[in-house]
Amino acid sequence: MAEDLEIRAVAGRSALRLFIRLPERLHARHEHWVPPLYLDERQYFNPRKNPAFAHCDTLLLLAFQGGTPVGRIMGVINHRYNRLRSETTARFSRLETVEDSRVVRALLDRVEAWARERGMTRVVGPYGFSDQDPEGFLVEGFEHPATIATYCNFPWMPGFVEDHGYRKDVDYVTYRIRIPPEVPAIYTRLSERIRKRGALEVVEPRSRREAAAWAGPAFRLMNECYTREGIYGYAPMEADEIDALLKRYLPLVDPRFLKAVRHGDELVGFVIGIPDMAEGIRRARGRLLPFGFLEILRARRKTRQLDLLLGAIKEEHRGKGGDVLMMVAMGKAAIRAGMQVIDTHHQMETNKKMRAVSELLGGEVYKRYRVYRKDL
Repeated sequence: MAEDLEIRAVAGRSALRLFIRLPERLHARHEHWVPPLYLDERQYFNPRKNPAFAHCDTLLLLAFQGGTPVGRIMGVINHRYNRLRSETTARFSRLETVEDSRVVRALLDRVEAWARERGMTRVVGPYGFSDQDPEGFLVEGFEHPATIATYCNFPWMPGFVEDHGYRKDVDYVTYRIRIPPEVPAIYTRLSERIRKRGALEVVEPRSRREAAAWAGPAFRLMNECYTREGIYGYAPMEADEIDALLKRYLPLVDPRFLKAVRHGDELVGFVIGIPDMAEGIRRARGRLLPFGFLEILRARRKTRQLDLLLGAIKEEHRGKGGDVLMMVAMGKAAIRAGMQVIDTHHQMETNKKMRAVSELLGGEVYKRYRVYRKDL
């Protein structure tokens, strides 16, 4: 390690601001990188506004070389998750550096030492508080533009992490699905057959107010399903965390692309998509004011890509056609909006059912993300 490489814990507002803004410097010439929405980032790192801090230990570090910031990392110990899974696992997240393996090693070393001091026996990452944070370094598909909910790292980063003893823990794949001019007749007929049974009803909000009314039950259903299924890295959220997640995502929700199914008065499935707005955020440089929000709105109107974000179906209602109803409804909405392609967001490599659906719809894997693991 170079003698002038210094690792400092983040303390105070100015250091936190530097931590949040550093990636913008590091990715200044990275054409596919998308900055975060900085208003959202400031709230994310504020323990008074992000309830996840209440049950997690965290460590924020900055690396300096010759007085110049050259890297950052976040360490997380999610105690609720560890208790639920009987694990002693820490996580690293938000790892960003210049192209220097010594900086990567120094930052990871400090997180590992911090984790050992707290009795942890393993570090995984990149992974934040939950699977609602960006997870996994991009390892395939560097030639494609990023979306707002994923990491956009340089191609050399995974190799530097592997050189420090980290190995694959899980891979996520993302499919690109071309949208046809109309929903294939076979799916339309199947959808009508399921509707006529009368057991399930499609819910299609027509306004933001209606979308907001359904969003709460949808997020609570997600919490129930993801917890029951033991989704990788997921810990059940308390009511205040669900409220925080709603505040984070509701401004992005487009009612046209919130589809759900209900059984009687009970919501039993949902899927949420948003028009890809990455180009608008890039042009706005992550700033909503004074005119950044106009760039984002313009990008939402012009895009031809629909990004799927979240979805779930209650276990006892799977295999009964709810997924078909939502797929057809989403397909029709996408066609009406002039969308040409769907980005499926992360699907676990081992999730054969979801992958089979994507492939049945003609999807092709075009990105792969990897979460790494190192035993201490």
